[in-house]
Amino acid sequence: MSSRVKIALTAASLAFCLLGPAMAADLSPTYNDPPAFQWSGAYVGVHGGTAFTGMPNPFAGRNGLSGGVQAGYNQQMGPTVLGAEIEGSYLGGAEHDVQGGKIKEKWRGAAKAKAGLSFDQTLLFGTGGVALTKFDNGDNVSSTDRWKVGYLLGAGIEQGFAGGLSAKVEYDYVRTPGVETTSTPGTSKTTIGSHELKAGVNYRF
Repeated sequence: MSSRVKIALTAASLAFCLLGPAMAADLSPTYNDPPAFQWSGAYVGVHGGTAFTGMPNPFAGRNGLSGGVQAGYNQQMGPTVLGAEIEGSYLGGAEHDVQGGKIKEKWRGAAKAKAGLSFDQTLLFGTGGVALTKFDNGDNVSSTDRWKVGYLLGAGIEQGFAGGLSAKVEYDYVRTPGVETTSTPGTSKTTIGSHELKAGVNYRF
């Protein structure tokens, strides 16, 4: 065999070794990973649950059934999700002890910041902000502050589904200082600590 033939065969062998895998890869089917679930965007939703006076039993006496609506916006950066939310709730008349009697929580509006970590379609989050609660007279109380500003802290878990829907469970604690009431013993100020446990559904768009 001549040296020219040997050189040609060697070159052909090297070319096959180098180009063969690339040609095989081009001929094989291409699979793209589906995009990761995204929490970014605006959403609206509804919620329902119970507003109650003290821990640990949210279904003990003096609680009230709650329900309301919420709207917000999330921004996802990697696994981190930051957002803001406003909500309005009917609290069902959860009762609180004050000097000489009781008062009832009826309505609440809240503006909250949110921060959480996503695990694909599952979001664990904490929340905090300000709450405006409307109190009504209860047993032996002749007058009370109607609307009072307080502070809210909470946490929850939310699960995303197809079609922009998600479901959540959330716990919030609201502390409202200096609620003034008037009863038979006189006028007093009380710090009200209230709890709300709720489940909700959001639609993202």
